[in-house]
Amino acid sequence: MGTHCRVCLGKELDFFYRQEDLVYWSCSSCQAVLLDEKKLPDAHEELKRYQEHNNYPVDAGYRNFLNRLASPLLQKIPGRSLGLDYGCGPGPALSVILKKAGHRVELYDPFFYPDKIVLEQKYSFITCSEVVEHFHRPYEEFVRLDKMLCPGGWLGIMTCFFLPGHDFGQWHYRRDPTHVVFYQPQTFHLLAGMFGWSCEIPVPNVVLMQKNRF
Repeated sequence: MGTHCRVCLGKELDFFYRQEDLVYWSCSSCQAVLLDEKKLPDAHEELKRYQEHNNYPVDAGYRNFLNRLASPLLQKIPGRSLGLDYGCGPGPALSVILKKAGHRVELYDPFFYPDKIVLEQKYSFITCSEVVEHFHRPYEEFVRLDKMLCPGGWLGIMTCFFLPGHDFGQWHYRRDPTHVVFYQPQTFHLLAGMFGWSCEIPVPNVVLMQKNRF
């Protein structure tokens, strides 16, 4: 697994679960659960899985799902803001919702929108919808996101929380081979403290974090 947590850099990792050759560890500091890094999928495996997704802007059900993140985020950001849909996938439906609300949205995805020039800008908001569970190096990704946020900017995240009482082995979210890190609400509160962000959870599985204005 390595000597530290890939989410918070904590150094106390405990065995959590094994299924055949897949081993998961839990961090005693941030409570994240992580797939052993030796079993992280390669880029070919990830792309094959992502191409199976059918998440497109014309799908009304998917738009309703994304509104769980979009609605509370839109209440926070000023009009005509510039944002980034980070990890948008092949059908960036969330950006369509945000653009209809009057905002400008850049797109980045390492497979489908790989132009890294957008990573050199500053944004009033960044969205990560069903993205953070795919991060192989979560802490490094959050450092990157922090650098791209303007002071006072918002980071909106949607991911399925792992909660006490869940049967991890039978949990549908774990069975996606590209899902390699699982977060509890306290994971995000700890990360917010590390980066000096505020943190709120407006609805289950949605996190809004604001970068310090100063």
